[in-house]
Amino acid sequence: MRSNKTLHVVGILLCLTLFIPTRAQSDDVPRYEVGAQFTSITKPDYSGGATEAGFGGRFTFNFNRSLALEATGNFFPHNCFSCGLSNGNITQGLFGVKVGKRFQRWGIFGKARPGVVSFSKGEGRYEPTGGAGPFPFQFVQRRLTNFALDVGGVIEFYPSKRIVTRFEAGDTLIRYRSVNTNFVEIDGVTGVINLVPYTIPRHWTNNFQFMAGVGFRF
Repeated sequence: MRSNKTLHVVGILLCLTLFIPTRAQSDDVPRYEVGAQFTSITKPDYSGGATEAGFGGRFTFNFNRSLALEATGNFFPHNCFSCGLSNGNITQGLFGVKVGKRFQRWGIFGKARPGVVSFSKGEGRYEPTGGAGPFPFQFVQRRLTNFALDVGGVIEFYPSKRIVTRFEAGDTLIRYRSVNTNFVEIDGVTGVINLVPYTIPRHWTNNFQFMAGVGFRF
């Protein structure tokens, strides 16, 4: 249900671009933008939510005053150790559209940017060590990369023709893929240690994300 609603939002934003009049670039905003940004994302964990701070960069190609393509990448350096499938630090890459209204000194837009969110230690499981000992297993963590979709709003301010400051807020939906993992079970009678496999099913999560940055237009 959540994924269907998200697809509807993307469809609406894309359809809006068909009704936006195109103007000559000479009368328009600068075509290219590069920027740096601060960002935070609130993601699920075992305690009910954790907000991580990060930083990143952005590249924008302006078709006209109302429509642009954007690519952004962010990195969240904090390593989380109790966040389930969100363990480790986070790397994020997104690419999509920005549609809205631009005035002389400010603008307001909607955004829809699909991409990926990667957790450096998101997938964990016990594996045999191959040796003897009281506990012949080790816990191994691997990178877990999932599809993501950033949907929300953008407010921009233009202190000069070449400078833009902007603030973004929205929902970064993450589609966690199915993960095969296990847990350790000790037989209470024999004392034998076994690995019991289980599967975490694929699912969607809502993750509030905020960004604030400054860019140079040329």
